[in-house]
Amino acid sequence: MSEYLRKGFLLGLGAAVSGKEKFEQKVKELVEKNELTQEQAKTVLDNFIEKGSSKKDEWDEKSKEKKKTLARESGLATTDDIEELRARINVLEEKLGVSLAQETKEEAVEEEQN
Repeated sequence: MSEYLRKGFLLGLGAAVSGKEKFEQKVKELVEKNELTQEQAKTVLDNFIEKGSSKKDEWDEKSKEKKKTLARESGLATTDDIEELRARINVLEEKLGVSLAQETKEEAVEEEQN
């Protein structure tokens, strides 16, 4: 599935670059015909780039959410899931007065001694 996402992203990126180049060429033509001033052209291009950046951020967020959904549906743990479990383990360790990291170190020392 990730290969399809990657191909889709590259397709969208290619279309965006091509569209940007065509848009810039069209704006340049309008300036040459004196239908737009240089300042107006700069404003139009800046707005175009800003909107593209905003859409990219929106797409990235949607892609991230889709990946999380796919991971959950596949039964995979997400980074958030793992962090939540670590926090719960820390709370339990505090309640029990032990540290898993400390026990692991003690076990390693015992194994080295044997």
